[in-house]
Amino acid sequence: MKILIQNGRVINPATGFDEICDVALAAGRVLAIKNIAPEFHPNRTIDAAGCIVAPGLVDLCARLREPGHEHEGMLESEMAAAVAGGVTSVVCPPDTEPVLDEPGLVEMLKMRAEKLHQARVFPLGALTRNLQGEVLTEMVELTEAGCVGFGQADVPLSSPLVLQRALQYAATFGYSVWLRPQDRHLGTGVAASGALATRLGLAGVPVAAETIALHTTIELLRSLPSARAGQAGARVHISRLSSAAGVELVRRAKSDGLAISCDVSINSLHLTDLDIGYFDSRAHLQPPLRQARDREALRAALADGTIDALVSDHAPVRGDAKTLPFAESEPGATGLELLLSLALKWGADSGLGLARSLAVLTSAPAQVLGHALGTLQTSCGQLVQGGVADLCIFDPQAEWAVQPAALRSQGKHTPFEFAVSGMRLPGRVRCTIVGGHVAYEAA
Repeated sequence: MKILIQNGRVINPATGFDEICDVALAAGRVLAIKNIAPEFHPNRTIDAAGCIVAPGLVDLCARLREPGHEHEGMLESEMAAAVAGGVTSVVCPPDTEPVLDEPGLVEMLKMRAEKLHQARVFPLGALTRNLQGEVLTEMVELTEAGCVGFGQADVPLSSPLVLQRALQYAATFGYSVWLRPQDRHLGTGVAASGALATRLGLAGVPVAAETIALHTTIELLRSLPSARAGQAGARVHISRLSSAAGVELVRRAKSDGLAISCDVSINSLHLTDLDIGYFDSRAHLQPPLRQARDREALRAALADGTIDALVSDHAPVRGDAKTLPFAESEPGATGLELLLSLALKWGADSGLGLARSLAVLTSAPAQVLGHALGTLQTSCGQLVQGGVADLCIFDPQAEWAVQPAALRSQGKHTPFEFAVSGMRLPGRVRCTIVGGHVAYEAA
């Protein structure tokens, strides 16, 4: 399929390219940007006048609910949600059922995703068998099956010794370890510790639950011979940072040259514990929403690069699991279709340009994935000649209201349904192209 995209504003955050021009696609690759050969004869022409033509978005945290939780989300529905949100690459945590701790399960998931011809799926393998925190998985075999890193999802490790051995093992082969920092004993609550949780009588999760786990991880990483950035060895990615204190620990670790990166969810970037309101289970999330000072620190850290990427933290939840009392409801919210708009809103609120707003969704998360992407490494998250043809075309002037029933995800619950009540989000995806074929097109 040969596609010609005309008259769009082409932005590649990785190189700073920003110009109104045409883009030619052929054989799944970007054939040319700006200077289109006269002999190029497309099968299809897309008029992108007034729209942004950007690299496809890379989401580092989205639960797809297969295998094992199909009642909350089918791979078909969540992949449809991804491309409707302009997301062309998705990293999924290993907490499926069964857990992604066997090569056959990883291969099956990737095969199912490839048959849909929508977004690319990059699974994380379980760091320990069945996520029980005791025995390490066979990382080499899981990597060969297609895993891009190893983590525990939301299941904290209770033993620093197991984490130390995992980092040493990963360092031997240059693998990445993905962790959400949460102390197993302090992190058992359902809301952030503070005045609101006390007033509502909800069990709190103190900031120390995050910082203690971060201290442990950083010190164990520091102890590795190859801990310095730029050297072969283990890398640690901190998933869904939630506190101002956590930001400072990561900032210090980066300034010391440690091979560490991190991301923040759209929920923590925009909301606070006050958005729980009167026990609204749509705001029951992991990590829990914290206070305004934490939110502002996260927003500033994403702007200055301390936080590398913005993630949807997509976790579709079935309807009856959210109608329970707050503490008994299932944490999670849909987010794939909101990711682009909430990044644009953050960028506008922070006075940043479009390129910076898009970088945290494209080139920066692709860099976190690094060499695990193989042949995609040099062009994932970028829009360059010869690169893979994963593109997102969106109208930056279009606005829309969050209407759960209209979301393509099987999960319809989102805190932004009430958080943006009376407001409209910026940016609407018009077309998503994956591997040179149109995976989504707005009606």
